[in-house]
Amino acid sequence: MSEQEGTRTWQAFLSFPLGKRLEKPRQQGLTMIIDKGLGLVETKDILHVCGQYIDFFKLGFGTPALYAPEVLEEKVHLVKSFGIDIYPGGTFFEVAILQEKIEEYLYLAKTIGFTAIEVSDGTITLLPEIREKAIARAADLGFKVLTEVGKKNGEHHSVQHLVEQIHRDLQHGAYRVILEGRESGVNVGLYDDQGRFIQEELEELLCGIGDPRVLIWEAPRKNQQEELILRFGPNVNLGNIPPHEVLALEALRVGLRADTLKTTL
Repeated sequence: MSEQEGTRTWQAFLSFPLGKRLEKPRQQGLTMIIDKGLGLVETKDILHVCGQYIDFFKLGFGTPALYAPEVLEEKVHLVKSFGIDIYPGGTFFEVAILQEKIEEYLYLAKTIGFTAIEVSDGTITLLPEIREKAIARAADLGFKVLTEVGKKNGEHHSVQHLVEQIHRDLQHGAYRVILEGRESGVNVGLYDDQGRFIQEELEELLCGIGDPRVLIWEAPRKNQQEELILRFGPNVNLGNIPPHEVLALEALRVGLRADTLKTTL
């Protein structure tokens, strides 16, 4: 048998057209998925197939409250066993804020085994001092703190407001800042009603933040992922990826999909 016949990896003789991805544990090229209710078996299948490409596993919205406690704990443990950070959705945090139960919320999240926390105000109004205290408290408890900027209800903040909030969050201990895109990627944040970037606002944001690596872009749509990959490279941070599209995204990242391969010709 020849050496070529004996190899079991494509990478032994093929290179990725857009370049290599950083290996885990990585600080850039992060992929965050949104889970809206996967069962344990399906979760395990997804992790076995593409766990190496997932960095953050978000249990969307307030769904953690709807699991049987033993199922939730088993799921959290399973995800962590693949070297993936797991956290409850930001809307759940907002409920805890509204009911003035943030300390209890953080304590139970820690007890269950969550490794990250999202601090957001996509639906509620969150006073700056409360936001800062929540970031600091979560960090003190050992969580990776992800904050989110932007509103879910179509309310539009100026880009300057977003830039200032991003800088404040990072100064107060946020690990990364998520740009709101929801599951739809349409008419929210920097996206228009067709799911395309509002280019003028995108350029203003990039000018204001300086280093785009501090961001996780919620980009559930392929055209959004493609634009970000072609602009920032295969190791851009992307979020709100549906679990069953992780491999498709990974192919897009490295040029193993026509949409990005054609740019190398």
